[in-house]
Amino acid sequence: MSAPPTGLPVVQRSALPQRRGTAALVVTALLAALLLALTPTQAHADPTLLSQGKTVTASSEENGGTGAANAVDGNDGTRWSSAFSDPQWIQVDLGSTATLSKVVLKWEAAYAKAYRIQLSADGTNWTDAYSTTAGPGGTETLTVAGTARYVRMNGTARATGYGYSLWEFQVYGTSDGTSGGTIPGGGDLGPNVMVFDPSTPDIQAKVDDVFHQQESAQFGDGRKALLFKPGTYNNINAQLGFYTSIAGLGLNPDDTTFNGDVTVDAGWFNGNATQNFWRSAENLALNPVSGTDRWAVAQAAPFRRMHVKGGLNLAPNGYGWASGGYIADSKIDGTVGPYSQQQWYTRDSSVGGWTNGVWNMTFSGVQRAPAQSFPNPPYTTLDTTPVSREKPFLYLDGNAYKVFVPAKRTNARGVTWDHGAPQGSSIPLSQFYVVKAGATAETINQALAQGLNLLFTPGVYHLDQSINVNRADTVVLGLGLATIVPDNGVTAMKVADVDGVKLAGFLIDAGPVNSQVLLQVGPAGSGADHSADPTTVQDVFVRIGGAGAGKATTSMEINSNNTIIDHTWLWRADHGTGVGWETNRADYGLTVNGNNVLATGLFVEHFNKYDVQWNGDNGRTIFFQNEKAYDAPSQAAVQDGPNKGYAAYKVADSVTHHEAWGLGSYCNFTADDTIHQDRGFLVPDKPGVKFHDVLVVSLGGKGQYNHVINNTGAPTSGSSTVPSNVVSYP
Repeated sequence: MSAPPTGLPVVQRSALPQRRGTAALVVTALLAALLLALTPTQAHADPTLLSQGKTVTASSEENGGTGAANAVDGNDGTRWSSAFSDPQWIQVDLGSTATLSKVVLKWEAAYAKAYRIQLSADGTNWTDAYSTTAGPGGTETLTVAGTARYVRMNGTARATGYGYSLWEFQVYGTSDGTSGGTIPGGGDLGPNVMVFDPSTPDIQAKVDDVFHQQESAQFGDGRKALLFKPGTYNNINAQLGFYTSIAGLGLNPDDTTFNGDVTVDAGWFNGNATQNFWRSAENLALNPVSGTDRWAVAQAAPFRRMHVKGGLNLAPNGYGWASGGYIADSKIDGTVGPYSQQQWYTRDSSVGGWTNGVWNMTFSGVQRAPAQSFPNPPYTTLDTTPVSREKPFLYLDGNAYKVFVPAKRTNARGVTWDHGAPQGSSIPLSQFYVVKAGATAETINQALAQGLNLLFTPGVYHLDQSINVNRADTVVLGLGLATIVPDNGVTAMKVADVDGVKLAGFLIDAGPVNSQVLLQVGPAGSGADHSADPTTVQDVFVRIGGAGAGKATTSMEINSNNTIIDHTWLWRADHGTGVGWETNRADYGLTVNGNNVLATGLFVEHFNKYDVQWNGDNGRTIFFQNEKAYDAPSQAAVQDGPNKGYAAYKVADSVTHHEAWGLGSYCNFTADDTIHQDRGFLVPDKPGVKFHDVLVVSLGGKGQYNHVINNTGAPTSGSSTVPSNVVSYP
């Protein structure tokens, strides 16, 4: 272990995918008795293609290149194909109830001889709208009538020895969600966004007032964003409490300069910074009053696109316990001092120097980062980040708000903004639905179906249906830790298997009814290649319990290939309200089924079973921080077959290639300190599976690890809180 500087405490966490058919036939559909017929007025309305880009699922797929999403992508050169058996189905979720007029099936040579078109309001109870036992293949245009949100082709007999194969599955009609008129884009940013310019009176008093409201409101409903127009601000010390974001509104951080500080300290918690969660600083330049700015945070507190013209202290006043943290696309001219910070990840940035580390300091693409030296000092240093895209951000172009979407970089190093204009694209606010208090999931989905992006203003949003992000390159951006709560066990947000969706800056809080998944990126069976334009998940956090009883089987499920997870904290609460082994039950934190997924800055803690289970191939993780569930009641409660304890990070036996750098898992079994974990990391023994700089720690002797990874690495022992390290595996 690399200890803190002399006189500082040894730190620990508080308990706390070519064939093609050509025939065409128009078939008149049989009306289902239980469905409503179209009225004369509706029958003459121009039908709209409703299914393209929508969420789609299927009973199976033939191989990794024929996923269900190919059938609704508008491309007659890509297809869905099923397994070679009967029955098989493909269904599309239109996002809201629609009045239907026709279904077009563009079959590949492997078509259905017998099938039914079925409609459903809930995806569970189905009514036949059309059926045949003599399907001709080719392109079939079927007249159907009825209202439904879900439409399914249910194949019961194949025409060939192959499976069922569709170039396109198209559903036409009129969405009930748009019958009330078009949802406007743009508008004001709502009451929880405060916008300042240098002439605003009493800036310090206004910022202080927000801090006093939010300083210790760890599980409160307050959400605030403090936005500063370009200019120079003198004598400012912006202290940040919970659910508070501060950001400049320039295109460049240096456009908005504080002669002063943005501060996070831990006075509210007696100098302990391990609970300084849920806040952020972005897109500002600071001239710290003392020469050094203080940013003493824990998880879910990103420091992005910042220019500190001095040093940066990551520890609280008095060097109390601290457990963070994340820096990206930032330039610190002076030295960064982590001091009592146990672990930290810095990506694509520049530092003047770095002083020390406790257990795990990880760097990728950081200019002047310390050299690789794990475990003593505990520095894990990669010269570049293999793939990255910075988080979208709100800015002012003159007097017009826009969202800048930075370009993807490969083998990135250093910041994006100090060599001329940043690379990327701007989207005017008029192309966003600005989500404010009172917005419903139905309205949000209508806006998305209309082609708008989403900007969530600070607030707490309760949902009775999933938010469905189905259009490629959609931006969903939150301000002020905007919080989404699924009340009735739905998935809070589903992303289709499409290119380039950007999710950023919001918190999903599990509701009291168990959700199988809280955030799903790509439906099950997703198989498209998104390497040219990956989906990114950035500063998207998940919480189960703490603010009240919440449950979710899986917090985040990544099915789309090439997804980038850039800074997330998935947390099953160990304190607050609604906390208990079964009260806030949550078995899995992150499940990765997609291939070529990259995680940069992965924080996952306290889940009942696996914190991370990685099933996709060619995955990579740079930095992982974990604690096992504090409240495991007994050894039997965490028995994983023959293994004592569920591994913090498990790579499936089917995986052939996986690589990870800078990983740590800690145990603090406060309910039964005799519990043993056989290992923190469980991976297949294959040449293509490689782990670098891995550690486990027993915090104060409350439970122990028998190994670090598989059966390698010394056991922890006693109560000395000394890491057991493995530099390279195998």
